[in-house]
Amino acid sequence: MTDASQGTSSGPAAVPPAPKPAPPPPTTQIAPPPVATAAPAASALPSHALPANQLFDQLARIEDKCSRIEDKYARSEALLSRVEDKVENAANRMNESARQSDLAALRTEMRGLAERTRRLPGTGALVLTAVITAILTVVLMVAVQRLNLDRLLPQRATIGTTAQ
Repeated sequence: MTDASQGTSSGPAAVPPAPKPAPPPPTTQIAPPPVATAAPAASALPSHALPANQLFDQLARIEDKCSRIEDKYARSEALLSRVEDKVENAANRMNESARQSDLAALRTEMRGLAERTRRLPGTGALVLTAVITAILTVVLMVAVQRLNLDRLLPQRATIGTTAQ
């Protein structure tokens, strides 16, 4: 399939090229050398003028190509905006999952801490331990005194007192 905007058309609607002008008749007279300023002016003009109809066709093809390029640009821009939205949604999901994993780690740490504090003795156990310790201390001190085991206890040093 060929695009009408590529190349020149050679169908029945093609305009035949303009005829070339006839060369000037030869003269026997010696012409002066050409002037340098006349050459650029002659090269600036096209060798053959295009008809207005062909110029309008070229302009229409150029406009058609421009509109197709604009359409492609609009499609690309829409695609990029959709990709940008998808990337943003994925980033939000990743942030949410990171928060969830942080929360899960925090919950695990709190469970471990709660388990360790549950294993600690309560107030009743601490009071009972204190009472039993006090009673056992009194009983042992009475037993030491009754069995005359006072000599096993270290003697206190007396300061300033002398026995006479």
